[in-house]
Amino acid sequence: MKRPYIFVTITLLMLVVDQAVKAWVRGAIPQHGSIRGLPFPGIFEITLQYNEGIAFGFLDGKGLFLSPVAIAIACGAGWYSFKHPNDSILSHLSMGLLASGALGNLYDRVVNGRVTDMFYFRAIRFPVFNVADSCITVATILLIATWFGETAKQGKPQAAIAPESPNAGTDL
Repeated sequence: MKRPYIFVTITLLMLVVDQAVKAWVRGAIPQHGSIRGLPFPGIFEITLQYNEGIAFGFLDGKGLFLSPVAIAIACGAGWYSFKHPNDSILSHLSMGLLASGALGNLYDRVVNGRVTDMFYFRAIRFPVFNVADSCITVATILLIATWFGETAKQGKPQAAIAPESPNAGTDL
């Protein structure tokens, strides 16, 4: 499989997973409700919340105005993946996750007027998030790790290889 197609596959796959989970949650749970006992009560729960802003509820009611940013992120990730086909598989995976996250939440904003969130770490009171948010977070972590890995490789001095002498391997 050529590497840019990893981008396409991951983008489409995670976009479908994101929208399927959001549709299931909207159909199974009333707003601000939770599924009792799933999966770890008091620690990590499935709950239904809507976000009309951006991450962590910032810019409440203005999320749709940032649609061009989501489109730019998805297009930029796709452009990068196809422009750099020989980059690492991890790089293409990261770009696919980034694009799917941006497009998943954009779809919600355009179609539903708000983003559906459902995962809640109650134990640490972390804001409720969704699959698309997770894709963006994982992509960011992978891109940073890839960048640091590449930077470390470039900063390492290469081992000097001495040219073989014409008498090497002969007994004198």
